[in-house]
Amino acid sequence: MFRPTWVLSVTSLLITAAIGFGSYAYAAGSGSMNTPSMPAPSKSMTTEEKAVAIYNQGVGFIKEADGELAEAAEAAQANNVKKQEKEQSHAKKYFTKAQEKFKDAVELKPDMFQAWNYIGYSKRNLGDYNGALEAYNQALKLNPKYLEAIEYRGHAYLGLNRLDDAKQSYLDLFSSNSALAKKLLVAMQSWVSSHRNDAQGVDSTTLENFASWVNERSAIAVSTAGLAPKSNTETWH
Repeated sequence: MFRPTWVLSVTSLLITAAIGFGSYAYAAGSGSMNTPSMPAPSKSMTTEEKAVAIYNQGVGFIKEADGELAEAAEAAQANNVKKQEKEQSHAKKYFTKAQEKFKDAVELKPDMFQAWNYIGYSKRNLGDYNGALEAYNQALKLNPKYLEAIEYRGHAYLGLNRLDDAKQSYLDLFSSNSALAKKLLVAMQSWVSSHRNDAQGVDSTTLENFASWVNERSAIAVSTAGLAPKSNTETWH
């Protein structure tokens, strides 16, 4: 599915380090295996400028990967298994490339929490949920108010069936950002649906208790929709 991606400039990086948020650009995968056209780091750049350039290259790969996942989802709805598998394979290649770029970025600038967040996002989409949690935790250690990492970490908790931790992630978001809370709640609903079709080792009591909690939170979210705090994320160009 399409996800928001954070593209940085050195100026915005300095600003966002102070206020806790990166710059927004909407993901738009092309569906091809072309390399994203992001400026490469040069010898004349400072270490921070190189880190930002490499980070933005990683964002380019994330955009491509998200686009491939969107096309895979469309293929699944059309029961086109061959195309679905092809797009998923392309997405994995892009996530692998993205992960490498973000790792290079944090080697140059270890406090770049946005890059740590995307290391987690890449790892999670490659099935490495424990590695994803480590990266999200590092992002939140650097910036405890980085709500996007809290949401992403909630998805990783779901992948590991750590339901109590996923619940807490949702509650943390519900009190501070309704849009991100809604995304995690949708993921929880999807988790319940998929595990009812295939329990995947989750016992029926745990599954139904979680399903009941998700239904209750869904009802609360609807009844308080006009009162819940919305996104306080700034957009930087």
